[in-house]
Amino acid sequence: MTEAAPDLDPAAYLTRIGYDGPTSPTEEALHALVAAHGRTIPFENLDPVLGVPVDELGPVVLEDKLVARRRGGYCYEHNGLFGFVLDALGFGVERITGRVVWMREPGAPLPAKTHQVLSVTVPGDDQPFLVDVGFGGQTLSSPIRLVAGPIQQTRHEPYRIVEDGAQLMLCAQVRETWQSLYVFTTQPRPRIDLEVGSWYVSTHPSSIFVTGLTAALVTDEARYNLRGRNLAIHRANGSEKIRFDTAAQVLDVLAGTFGIDIDDLGGRSVVEARLTQVLDT
Repeated sequence: MTEAAPDLDPAAYLTRIGYDGPTSPTEEALHALVAAHGRTIPFENLDPVLGVPVDELGPVVLEDKLVARRRGGYCYEHNGLFGFVLDALGFGVERITGRVVWMREPGAPLPAKTHQVLSVTVPGDDQPFLVDVGFGGQTLSSPIRLVAGPIQQTRHEPYRIVEDGAQLMLCAQVRETWQSLYVFTTQPRPRIDLEVGSWYVSTHPSSIFVTGLTAALVTDEARYNLRGRNLAIHRANGSEKIRFDTAAQVLDVLAGTFGIDIDDLGGRSVVEARLTQVLDT
């Protein structure tokens, strides 16, 4: 279900992610674009934490926030913008959704279908890729073939897609253990379905995006994962964990390590006061 975005400026997006390579719709370009996006635009949920709903997923709004205002976002925003860009460059794009099961306790209630990913095709190649630049700390750092069975290496960990009844499940090998991330189907979803899901997770009082702070960035060398006052840096040769004492320190990390324009958030003192309330949730 490709959605045209005539108002999108792909050149501005490419400048934002620091990409000056080929843009013809090839497998090589797709891999390079995913890598550039992941190392540049952070995953972050500051709008929901600050009480700002994320309920509009059109190209103009997403480009304004993630490109012009140099912010990040979560899955609906990352994969939403990336899908518009890929479509403008000539790739085939379908928007699909899934249920996050990562770190879910056995017997826990069924989670809502609130994760958006992309099924992407390259002209002349009928086998789609699963592309996900918006899963936060464990996001896919490379496209993988949307096929169940084989283990597929990314720029970081190996991944694989397995059949789960009538659904598919994405799994990652983390510290030698296979972990389930989310279950999904390949049925395309219209924007209205995505906007309903985004509104829910950005406004519901029990949503983890409303009650706690998270940010992530995937560079070539490491994964940076911030949860509240705790920053984890995962590299191939081991992990480092840092605990911050104050919201001011967390704000400095959001601006420095994650490259988020803190001035866009409406005043440092207001943001600092709100973050103080959620650093331990």
